[in-house]
Amino acid sequence: MPSFRRHALRFLTAVALLSSATLLGVPLHAEQAVALSGILGSKALLVINGSPPRSMAEGDVHQGVKVLSVGREDAVVEVNGQRRNLRLGEAPLSVGSLGGSGRRVTLLADGRGHFVGSGTINGRSMDFLVDTGASMVGIGRPDADRLGLNYQKGQPVRLSTANGIAQGWRIKLDSVRIGDVEVFGVEAIVTPQPMPFVLLGNSFLTEFQMTRMNDRMVLEKR
Repeated sequence: MPSFRRHALRFLTAVALLSSATLLGVPLHAEQAVALSGILGSKALLVINGSPPRSMAEGDVHQGVKVLSVGREDAVVEVNGQRRNLRLGEAPLSVGSLGGSGRRVTLLADGRGHFVGSGTINGRSMDFLVDTGASMVGIGRPDADRLGLNYQKGQPVRLSTANGIAQGWRIKLDSVRIGDVEVFGVEAIVTPQPMPFVLLGNSFLTEFQMTRMNDRMVLEKR
């Protein structure tokens, strides 16, 4: 799985160089796209549908987005009746006006041409990067620890990395969700090195019919 190491090195550099305003990827085919661009005291700076950042305090509502709470590096909002957590530097979150069909996800490429988005693994929030060259979902060990995955009881596998052969673990995730689409029983590889994203490999992608048009990728569940 050499692509895991290459992606980790490439995106660690990208994350260090890019600001939260330039690392963009939009999950879902939605009416509302919301991103957290900054925190000003007790107020969140929200970018809604690409408009200029708007300062919003707890309880404020704008364009169907209600701020529920504001933390030091995140904010909880309600969008079209759905509760979502936004983090600084995270890809914009989009929510369908009817809550989504649960069968279709649209991703937009960021400025570097990579398709990234936010979702959950086993109900815990994660950042994803689409990697059609990876056979399985790839998770760095620190993220696996944060998720509480018992990966050491998984099947040991040998991974080829830039530093030679390393041991990883093959496991099965209860669920992987991006946008409003969820897939259950997804095979994954836990890699020993940290990665800035969870790689969405083919163990997830093969559940979808994939269509790519310029900077837009549509995943429609089979």
